[in-house]
Order: sequence, then C-alpha cells, then structure tokens
Amino acid sequence: MKRRKTGLKIVAAVILMSAFSSCKKISQKSQSVVYSDYASFDWFDYRGNDDAYQNLTKSDADYLNPVLAGFYPDPTICRVENKFYLVNSSFCYFPGLPIFESTDLINWKQIGNIINRAEQADFGNSRLSGGMYAPTIRYNKGTFYLICTNVSGVGNFIVTAKNPAGPWSNPIAFPDVNGIDPDLFFDEDGKVYITHNGPPPNNVSLHDGHRAIYMLKYDLEKQKTTTSPKLVINGGTDMSKKPVWIEGPHVIKKPGFYYMICAQGGTGFNHSEVVFRSKNIYGPYESYANNPILTQSHLDPNRKNLVSTTGHADFVELPNGDWWSVFLGCRPYEGDLYNTGRETFMMPVEWKNDWPEIIGGNEPIPMIHKRPNLPLSKEKTEPLNGNFISKDDFDSNKLDFKWSFIRTPKEKWYELINGKLLIKPRPESIHTETNFSFIGRRQQHLKFEASIKFEFNPKVNLQTAGLTAFQNEKHYFLIGKRLNADHKLEVFVERTADKINNGKSEIIAKKELLDSDKPLFVKIEGNGRFYSFYYKSTEKQDWILLIKDVDGSILSTKEAGGFVGTYLGMYASSEHFER
Repeated sequence: MKRRKTGLKIVAAVILMSAFSSCKKISQKSQSVVYSDYASFDWFDYRGNDDAYQNLTKSDADYLNPVLAGFYPDPTICRVENKFYLVNSSFCYFPGLPIFESTDLINWKQIGNIINRAEQADFGNSRLSGGMYAPTIRYNKGTFYLICTNVSGVGNFIVTAKNPAGPWSNPIAFPDVNGIDPDLFFDEDGKVYITHNGPPPNNVSLHDGHRAIYMLKYDLEKQKTTTSPKLVINGGTDMSKKPVWIEGPHVIKKPGFYYMICAQGGTGFNHSEVVFRSKNIYGPYESYANNPILTQSHLDPNRKNLVSTTGHADFVELPNGDWWSVFLGCRPYEGDLYNTGRETFMMPVEWKNDWPEIIGGNEPIPMIHKRPNLPLSKEKTEPLNGNFISKDDFDSNKLDFKWSFIRTPKEKWYELINGKLLIKPRPESIHTETNFSFIGRRQQHLKFEASIKFEFNPKVNLQTAGLTAFQNEKHYFLIGKRLNADHKLEVFVERTADKINNGKSEIIAKKELLDSDKPLFVKIEGNGRFYSFYYKSTEKQDWILLIKDVDGSILSTKEAGGFVGTYLGMYASSEHFER
C-alpha cells in the first residue's frame, strides 16, 4: 500500500545526485532542500479509450496494430536468437532512442534508452524536431550496433553495447557521411557497409525533393569509414516521374541478391516503401516493377479506422524463415489531422519471384491481424496498444522508462521522495527552446484521459505548475495553478498556437480557488480533435468542467509542423508568463 504522504512544508535532508556529468554532488549533512519550493505530484493517471477497440475481439492468435501506439516513429528491428529488439527515433526528447525487447513481436517491453547520458548527446537549444533521426539497430558477433543521425550535434554516428539494455558507448562520429538515415550492413565476407540518404549528385537537384542513396565501407576495428561515398540510387524508383525524398535505406541479403528497401515520397500523405535489388553490393540496383510495396496514399480517405502515411520500414527474419516488417503510420481523427504522431505498425512479408512484398501493404492496414508464428510470451508487460490504464504512483526511486524530458538536462531538478515526484520550478519556461521543468509521456490514443494530483504554493504570479498537452513550444495546452493579478490562487487553462491570437499565449478559462492549502486535481480529456479540461479539490469530489471541446488540432503535425507527437506532461516554472 502506498505510504501516506506528508505535506509540502517539510524541510528534509537529501542527497541531490545528478544523473548527468555536469551536476555536483550535494552532501546530505551540509545541504537541505525546502520541499515547499517544489511542485509535488502524487500520481499521474493515463486512460486510453479509443472507440475502435471497444467492440474488437482479439484472440491469442491475433495482434493489434499499431504494435507501439503513440509517438514511436522510424522503427528499426533486429533478431538475436529468439529475441527481437526494436528502436525508434526520439528527436530532442531525452533520454533518447528507446529500445524495446520481445520474444513474440507483439508484446514489447522497454528495456532502456540508448542515449541516456549528457555526454552522448547535448541537444542544447535545438528545435524539438531536431536531435535523433531514423536509427538502425544491428547485431554482429556478440555486439549490438546502433547507427543514427544527430542533426543537432555530431551528425552521423555509431554507438555499441554488449547488452542491449545498456550501457551504450559514446558516439563515434563520421564527418564524411553527409546526409541522414544511415544503415549498417554486415556482409558474409566480413565487410561492413554504411548506406545513407544524401544530397543529389554534385548537389544539383533535378526537381524539388531530389535526393540520393550512397554507400561506403566501414572498418569495425579502426572505427572509421575507408572509402568515399558511392552513389547507388539516384532520385528513387523512376526519375521520369520525379520521385522525392528517397531515404531510410536498409540493406538485406538473400541468396542471389542484395536488396535495398527505402522510404520514398516524404513522411506525409504520399509516404511509401519501395525495394531495389542487385547482384552486387554497390549495384546497379533494379527497381521492383510492383513498387511501392507499402503505401496508403491511393486509398479512400474516408475509410473506417484510417491509417495513413505508411512507410520507413525495416524487415526481420524469424527463426522459422518467415519475414515480417515494422513501419511507421498515423491514425488521423479527421482528414490529415493526427495528434498521436507517427506510430509503429507491423505486417508480414512475402517473397515472390525473389522480390519482397509487404502483405496487404497497398490495402488498408488492419487493426487486427493473425500474429507471427512464434511462442506467445508469458511475461506480463505494460501494454503499449489497445485500450489500457497506466497509473504511476511514483513509489520507485527512479523514473519509469516511459517518462521523458525535453532536451538534455544539465542539472537534476526533480526528486522522487516518499511516493512523490518533486519538480523544481526554474526560470526556463514552456515557451522557450530549453530544458524546462517538464516530465511527460506520450499520448497513445485518440480518446484518452490524463489526470494528476499535485500540490503547489506559488509565491508570485510568475510561478506556475500543472499538466500540459504539449506538441512544441508554440503549440500546447496547459491546465495549472497560479496566482492571478490580484494575488488570488486560480486554476486556469492556457492555449498557445501560431495561428491563433497572432501566436500569443492566451488564458481561455480560469476559476479562483478558495482552498489554497489543499491539493489540486486536474484532468485533460481528449476525444479526437477536441480537448476538455477539468479540476477538483478532493478525491471523492466530481470533476468540475473548466472548459469543454477546445479545438485540439493545434497539436496535430499538420498545424504544429515537425516530426513529433503529443506528450502529456507535468510542468513547473518560476517565471512562466503568457508569450
């Protein structure tokens, strides 16, 4: 049973030990922390309730798409004996590059984050959609390799580990690899190749979106490339049709051919996956006559349970010789509007006449499908799809892997003490491209509830704490507690969006709080496009509506731009003000 929690006005001696190299250790005997200076969170409750899952019956023979719901884009996968490992892009969220493990391809457990130390990646003041792009994970002779692009730092790099849960090495950078989305391929003869997206030959674009795929050798022992990049695919499948944004290459070898699967069309409505093959590693590569092997762009946009923008795939072979693909896709609630970001889906692969096809890749991606021919895992893991409830009571001495910061922290500004998560309000605010005091998790459903119980006693009217639905610094909602201009405590809802009120933040609802010393409960309720905001002062009290059905399309990728999805997070600032 959770321990009864003490009030905020306790002065206790603690050791503030930073998780980051730049932080200083503070002696328990010489220093103390005044907890009333912190925002104190008792719990965070998340509930998914998508209509599509309500009347769906899934047996043990089936699995649900997406396999990783919410902002888990650019999936890459590898198998080591009877275990599978999957990694996603994370951009400027930290820790970065979440890594998952599974034995059956459908029940995934996060075992760590590949980037979890400040010396591995300092995102500074980079835009949120900078950072870590499109990784590739591979395994060779006892070592895991992860190759990726940090567009806000060293560029293309490799990190390694003996244990996929970590620790992973510091990045080894490749300044001569110019582009993004690198792949690492280990050939049977011991040679290793890096393949990546890059600018068109001689930097001469023949049309907008003209890109190319290059390949070069890599020396594992010397940890450096040994050849100049060689052009292997120019433009894409058919230059006469002006293909755009060829990227995300992965090299696969089967007897007789090298295969290269690539994303094409841009990571939007026209996104697709295409395949090429060659007798030789450097080509020439032949484009498959039946390309694309995955796209939803030609289908009825009004179909039920819409999945769009599919592409950026990776393949994995099962022990029995079956092949499966993981790829990104989106679930719009209306038109091209989706707030959950790009998610990880999975479908089987079939080989026809020495060419791979994603089964059903050009048909509507099903929500439910027959699962892979693998023993079903008996390990109990926290669900990552379907409708579920996830509550964190903060009883652990460390944060669960599902929680993220925005950009790399330079100091430790939170504590887990006696079943509370304490977040220090700092001058950095949610309006700024900084590491402000925010700890969040992904919105994983179109229809959801997220609620918190917290205590916070602001002393001046710039101080704020609460719960945010956050897409980026210019597109978010915040329901929180603050002092108003009359120095009265109030609960309020703030909205910030570029296309509303000339991009300035605005208070769209507020209510004075009479019981200043009591905890405050706040809730965000999402239903597709619409978000509603509630509060109450006691556990048993009914939720009080503050404002209903606010247009949440400001959190969509189409409106907010970038490549991330919506996060739901706890936030505190000592200098929060409307922009």
